[in-house]
Amino acid sequence: MAHSFRKTLLAFPLLGLAFATPTLAQQAPAPPTVTVEQPQRRSLTEWEDHIARLEPSARVELRPRVSGLIEQVHFRDGQVVRAGDLLFTIDKRPFEIAVQSAEAARDGARARLELARQDIRRTEPLVAGRIAPQAQLDARRAAERGAEAELADAEARLRQAQLELSWTSVRAPQGGRASDRRVDAGNLVQASQTPLTTILTLDPIYASFDMSESDYLRLARTGGARPGAAPREVRLRLADEAEFSHGGQLDFLDTELRPRSGTIRARALLQNPDMFLTPGAFARLRLPAGQGERLLVPDAAIAADQATRVVMTVAADGTVVAKPVELGPLVDGLRVIQAGLTPADRVITAGLHLARPGSRVTAEVKSADGRLAAAR
Repeated sequence: MAHSFRKTLLAFPLLGLAFATPTLAQQAPAPPTVTVEQPQRRSLTEWEDHIARLEPSARVELRPRVSGLIEQVHFRDGQVVRAGDLLFTIDKRPFEIAVQSAEAARDGARARLELARQDIRRTEPLVAGRIAPQAQLDARRAAERGAEAELADAEARLRQAQLELSWTSVRAPQGGRASDRRVDAGNLVQASQTPLTTILTLDPIYASFDMSESDYLRLARTGGARPGAAPREVRLRLADEAEFSHGGQLDFLDTELRPRSGTIRARALLQNPDMFLTPGAFARLRLPAGQGERLLVPDAAIAADQATRVVMTVAADGTVVAKPVELGPLVDGLRVIQAGLTPADRVITAGLHLARPGSRVTAEVKSADGRLAAAR
């Protein structure tokens, strides 16, 4: 009797489990629903981003070539000047006197040369008639050569005096924007020492930047770094601009990579007719890295996995698979995928927080027109 009672007690737990199993199966949650779409395929140009600094295409530190008193300043601080414009006038009077003195010395040398030639003409018949010695004629010919040399020296001194007189008008050696004047009228300036102003050529203007070794090698393999190669287009935007609206060309690469930083100096040339681009400003510069067909996915589909970036995809059996990817730039809100995806992959673009690698989900396929297909 006691033995059958124990059998009955053992049967009740088993019976309870038998009734509980269908209930647990009915209460198991359904796989979460996520939205997937295949990567878009586009033919586009890839760009490399660099930080550039704007520099003038030419810089002139203007200094006087003669010493003297500044009589007049002929420009406004910050004015745009053209090559040859008069900027400063130095007192001309001392130099005009020097020109007159040099002219007088030249005229005296001419007169002495003419006298020496007359002496030769008078002496030649006397020597021919054996009335005068040959040594006298030789001495007068030597005097003629000395007078010729004296005249040449006087003419050179006159040209030097005239040149120094012209230097009293300090003109712009090239066009550009002049800085503020460093001296005012009435000040004495010293030749080659006193700074007058600085002229910066802003049209065109340079954008200088450092290129990494890998970027340089990629550029060199496509022919963009060889002498005589077709210039590479660049695009530039300033700090407060959203679009790369300024265009130019890569015009210079340095001759070697810096051993410490592993970078090479590069420079782009940009037209700047309104002189809005200002030297010293920082800008973001884009250089084309290549052109071809690329895969793009919404930027929101990119997830972080420690130091790598991953994209969650859904396999054919509904399993979530995380795929590490190499990212490119943003294009129209879509992220370029350099490597890690295929055109057939189904990328989770909505419901990413519900997807865990290895778990199962129900995928709704988003078509090109934005409609969702039936869950499966």
